Amino acid sequence: MRRPRGVIGLAPGGVGAGIAAASRFGIHAVMLTDTFKLILSLNRLRPAPGQPNRLDGLFADLRSDRPARPAHEIEDAIWALWTSHEDAGAAALMERAISLIGGKKHDAADHMLTDLVQAQPLWAEAWNKRATLYYLMGRDSDSAADIKRTLELEPRHFGAVCGFAQICLRQGDPQKAVACFEMALVLNPHLEQVRKIVKHLSGNLPRTIN
Repeated sequence: MRRPRGVIGLAPGGVGAGIAAASRFGIHAVMLTDTFKLILSLNRLRPAPGQPNRLDGLFADLRSDRPARPAHEIEDAIWALWTSHEDAGAAALMERAISLIGGKKHDAADHMLTDLVQAQPLWAEAWNKRATLYYLMGRDSDSAADIKRTLELEPRHFGAVCGFAQICLRQGDPQKAVACFEMALVLNPHLEQVRKIVKHLSGNLPRTIN
């Protein structure tokens, strides 16, 4: 998404193109703001109906001071449930899309994931995978929109929250990134690399989040 530069009336294509560019920039800013506000309220939200029941116990164990098993094993189990689906066809599409992303075949992955979110609109991980793809493609506004939908369905999705924090960093807003990373740590206190990032960023920033 191109950002408007300089005076709107001097944008390529004349006044009309300048206004269109300003409109796109406004939509971009609103989406980032709305997603950030949602992230700040995640601890008050409940997962949408239809999420695997096993996730409740896994997250309770993950947040425990003394988990019953290593945290990385719990995380792996959570991710396995997020990426699985009772519809074998949908699960196969997810695996194929992940492979396409890994192979940097972004356009093909985009088509496949768009088909998937349309066919399975309540599958949080389908939205999250497309958000990841859009981030890799530099489409931050589209990525933020899909992160927002992911979190509306699964507000415990620490991966999606960290993804939005990365968008904030790329957009030059490390303060919001810190707030998002801190929320990810509330959801999963065992994200040690995230904790290190927060410590590093916090040492160079005022603590007030606008």
